[in-house]
Formats: sequence, C-alpha cells, structure tokens
Amino acid sequence: MIVNRVGPMSLAKIAGALYALIGLFAGGLISLISLMGGPFSRSSGSGLGAMFSIAAVLVMPLIYGCLGFIFSLIAAWLYNVLAGVVGGIEIEVTGA
Repeated sequence: MIVNRVGPMSLAKIAGALYALIGLFAGGLISLISLMGGPFSRSSGSGLGAMFSIAAVLVMPLIYGCLGFIFSLIAAWLYNVLAGVVGGIEIEVTGA
C-alpha cells in the first residue's frame, strides 16, 4: 500500500488538537514553576506569578494548537506535492 495523498484538513485538525494538549501540559508546568518562584521573590503580594500562571494555562494551548494546525496544514500540502513528484510512502498492512 502506498500513501499518495494526505487530507490536509484532517491532519491539521488532529495535529491542532494534539498540540493544544501539549500546550496545556507545558502551560501547567510553567504555571507550577512560576507559582513556586513566588515565595523567593523580593516583592511580596504583587500577584504577578499568579497572573502569569493563569495566562500560561490559558494562552499556551491556544498558541500551540493554532501553530500546530497551521504548520501541519502546510506539511500535508507539501507532502501531497512531493508525493505527486517523487511517489508516496510505502506502508505494509497485514490483516489481523
């Protein structure tokens, strides 16, 4: 079996969702790190670490998801162009 074409929107939707989950995980890590650094800062009561952590959890999944969608859409388009010129990827599928 040779894969000659990939559906760009199909790939972009899946990749966007996966990258949004990765962004949520990364935002959570950044949030934890920024909240743990609060007690060590010299300015007390500013709440900057808490605001940054909330922003990280909200913004990171959006940025990662949007960029994952856009770049995978471009990658699928490039694959389709190159598969038409060079040939597709050969995959061996066995029955269960």
